[in-house]
Amino acid sequence: MEKKNRLVSLLNLLPLAIRNFLELSTHYLGLLKVILISCVIGVLSWVLTPSAVALTQIKLSNISYHECPQELAQGAVTSGTTMAANCFIVTGKAQNGTNKTVYDADIFGRIYDANNDSVMQNRTRLGSIDEIPPGDSDFELRISVPANQPLPLKLKQFKAAGFGAQVRK
Repeated sequence: MEKKNRLVSLLNLLPLAIRNFLELSTHYLGLLKVILISCVIGVLSWVLTPSAVALTQIKLSNISYHECPQELAQGAVTSGTTMAANCFIVTGKAQNGTNKTVYDADIFGRIYDANNDSVMQNRTRLGSIDEIPPGDSDFELRISVPANQPLPLKLKQFKAAGFGAQVRK
């Protein structure tokens, strides 16, 4: 008899349990939908995000200089003044170790005269290279040096950094 009473009690609780289960399942179903949608958005934003346009370091080597041809050197003055200046072309090799072309690479370096005085005080950015294809390539850069600075010039700490996509137009 006792077993029968337990069974009847369980059968009486069954509709209540079913109702509670359905309420919980609809509540958690909404939560599961939110989690699923968030995961899908996260994966899509990860897959469809464009590659970052970050700076790419470029090694510069074989740095040397020579005087500008006469047509480039005529009327050369230093920036901000009308002092006479000597024109030089700095040349070297740029090594792009990536498999992509690097654009708008800024050239940085220090230039000293024969007395170890800075030729371009407070300035380490010397110019830029528009495009550097993968591998090694030649570059050249025109600089103006005040005529009163003694030669030869010393070129030190040259490096470049550019972008994986065109930045300036």
